[in-house]
Amino acid sequence: MAAAQPTLKDVARQAAVSVTTVSVVLNGKRRGIRVPEATRDRVRRAAEELGYRPNQMARGLRQRTSQAVGFISDEVVTTPYAVSMLAAAQEEAARHGYLLFVINLGPVPTVDAVRRALDSLVAHQVDALVMARMYHQEIEPPPGLSATAVYLNARATSGDFRSIVPDDRGAAREAVRTLLAHGHRRIAYLDDDSGSVASRLRSRGYLDALASYGVEPDPRLHVNVPPMVRGGVRGGELLDLPHEVRPTAVFCYNDRTAMGLYRAARQRGVDIPGELSVIGFDDQEYIASELDPPLTTMRLPHAEMGALAVRAVLGGPIDDVAWEESSSGGSVAWIDCPLVERDSVAPPP
Repeated sequence: MAAAQPTLKDVARQAAVSVTTVSVVLNGKRRGIRVPEATRDRVRRAAEELGYRPNQMARGLRQRTSQAVGFISDEVVTTPYAVSMLAAAQEEAARHGYLLFVINLGPVPTVDAVRRALDSLVAHQVDALVMARMYHQEIEPPPGLSATAVYLNARATSGDFRSIVPDDRGAAREAVRTLLAHGHRRIAYLDDDSGSVASRLRSRGYLDALASYGVEPDPRLHVNVPPMVRGGVRGGELLDLPHEVRPTAVFCYNDRTAMGLYRAARQRGVDIPGELSVIGFDDQEYIASELDPPLTTMRLPHAEMGALAVRAVLGGPIDDVAWEESSSGGSVAWIDCPLVERDSVAPPP
C-alpha cells in the first residue's frame, strides 16, 4: 500500500508552527497575516523533508487570471428553497466584475465528484471558491482545498476556513419569545425528526426562550415529525391533548410543517390565530405569505449570505459581520434571521 501523502498538519508538526502558518507560507499569503522569514524557511525545510507538495487547487487559485468565482453546491441550483443565495452571489460577483461558474453536484456529493469539480474549476483558473449547501450542514473539506475557500450555508469541520451560516438558534429563540411576549406559556415545538444541524440549534433556541421566561418545558409539547406538510398534519395530534396540556401556540421547524398544522387545525375546527398561534421558519416563497391567515415566520437570510460569501472570497468589506472562532480552527459568521410578522399570532384565548 502506498504511503499516505503528507498533509499541512504533518508539516506544521515538523516545523513546530500552526496549520494556518503553514498554509500562509505554502499556499499563498493571506491579507493581514505576516510570517517572519526565518519561520518561512523552517516551514519550507519541513515540507521538503516530508515530501509535501501543495495541491494543484491552491496553485491554480493563485493565478487569478479568469475574473471568475467558482460556486460548488449540492442542490442550490435545482431546488426553490435557497436559490436566492445563488442569485445574490451572482449579483455580487458581477458588481466586482466577476463571473460565477456554478457546478451542481446533487443531494449527496461524493468525494470523487467534489474533486472532479474542483479540478475542473482549477483548469478554468477561477480566482476564488465558494462551497455551498442547500441547507445548514457540517462538511468535512476535501484534502488540499485552498484555505481561501468560503463555506456557504455550511460549516467546515476542520481547517482554517471561513463559514457563513444562518443563526438558527438565535432565530428560534426570537420566534418563541415572540409567542411568550403575546402571553403564551404552553408552546409546542414541531421539530425535524432527522436530527439535522438546524434542528439541534433551533431546539436549543426554543429551550433558551422558555428558560428566559421561567417556563418549564413540557416534553409532551416537543414533537419530532418529518419536515414536510405531512409532518405538520401528524403534529395536529397536539391539538388532541387534554385541555390543560394542549398548546395555545406552536413553533414549527419550517413553513411546510406549519402548512400541515394549518390543515390539521382546520380539520379539528381550531381557529388560527384565535385559538392557536403559529410561527414557522424559512419564509418560503408561495407558502408563508399565501396561507390563510398569512404565516408569521423567521426568514432565512439566503441573499445576505450569498452576497457575503462572494465579498469574502474577493477580499471585499466584511467588517459589518461578527466572525466567531470555530473549534475546527476556522471562523464562522452567524447571520441573523429576521422575524416576518403576519397574521398567525395573537394572544392566547
